[in-house]
Amino acid sequence: MKIGVLGTGNMADALATQWVRAGHEVFVGGRDEQKAQRLATRIGGTGHGSLRSAAGFGEVVLAALPYGAGADTVREHQSALQGKVLLDCANPVGPGFRLLTEGGPSAARRLAAAAPGVHVVKAFNLCHEEVWRMTPPVFDGQPLTVPICGDDEAALALARKLVRDTGCEPVAGGGLDRAGLLEATAALFIGLWVGERADVRAIAPPLAYATGPRAESA
Repeated sequence: MKIGVLGTGNMADALATQWVRAGHEVFVGGRDEQKAQRLATRIGGTGHGSLRSAAGFGEVVLAALPYGAGADTVREHQSALQGKVLLDCANPVGPGFRLLTEGGPSAARRLAAAAPGVHVVKAFNLCHEEVWRMTPPVFDGQPLTVPICGDDEAALALARKLVRDTGCEPVAGGGLDRAGLLEATAALFIGLWVGERADVRAIAPPLAYATGPRAESA
């Protein structure tokens, strides 16, 4: 699969590294093309260049961009992104673990509005970048599950493939209208992890108890 990466930061590095290892062609694009070159060279990517070049390269494009820059960047390069799958991993979380999109569209919906005709899928936003560097992310013998949200089935199929190529298991999170729930979950989790040093896995019972304990059959 041809994958364009918009950005040269930690999330771009972690996910692109996994996809190169899985055999995909990965082109890294950045505003600073020297940083893009260094990242592409280090991970063994197919190429490097500008953001526009990366947008035009991939059938799937990863938007590994800060929340504040994402929509403007996508709008600027929307012609190169037309008809493509755009993976959004941004977390619009600010000081005090506050959700910056509160009262408005999610970060993912803002990307979709900035480039009509692009198939936005929300994924990979619930974990620190170092988790995505694990090979694979497995905890207590169970692979990490990655919720994905999107409206186009073909786009979701490609996203599921890329999730599995990181060693994780995808799970349907609903349409793009539910991407805001993933972003709010990230804000909650980060606040609990960082602010309270709490293990968020302990805040919900196992699946067998999701509807409450069941009386043993006689």
